[in-house]
Amino acid sequence: MKITVETTVHAPVAKVWRAYTTPGDIKKWNAASDDWHTTKASVDLRDGGSFSSRMEAKDGSFGFDFAGTYTKVVPDALIEYTFGDRVGVVEFVQGADGVTVRVSFDAENQFTVEQQRQGWQAILNNFSRHVQSL
Repeated sequence: MKITVETTVHAPVAKVWRAYTTPGDIKKWNAASDDWHTTKASVDLRDGGSFSSRMEAKDGSFGFDFAGTYTKVVPDALIEYTFGDRVGVVEFVQGADGVTVRVSFDAENQFTVEQQRQGWQAILNNFSRHVQSL
């Protein structure tokens, strides 16, 4: 099953793209709630390149790595990637109101679809707030 979340960011597409793909920015926005943070991020943004981020509870009680491989990169427009046996797609669509960032991904079995949707949407909302603050 595919899950899709999206947000519209009121900024030029180049700025939105840069914030989504730069490790220093990723560490600032990549969390679903205030009690989590991303402590490390790496990006090799090219077809066949890899990415990873380390997400941890701020109290140190839990953490995990999110990593994968880029399968298609179209600057300012599209990122496709695999993570484990799952696939993700990020679209950057320029519109009159700004840039719609749409993330679609294969659901996993550990959490409900709604929990996954809420978590990924919260991260995307943090991303939008981060870009607007730049």
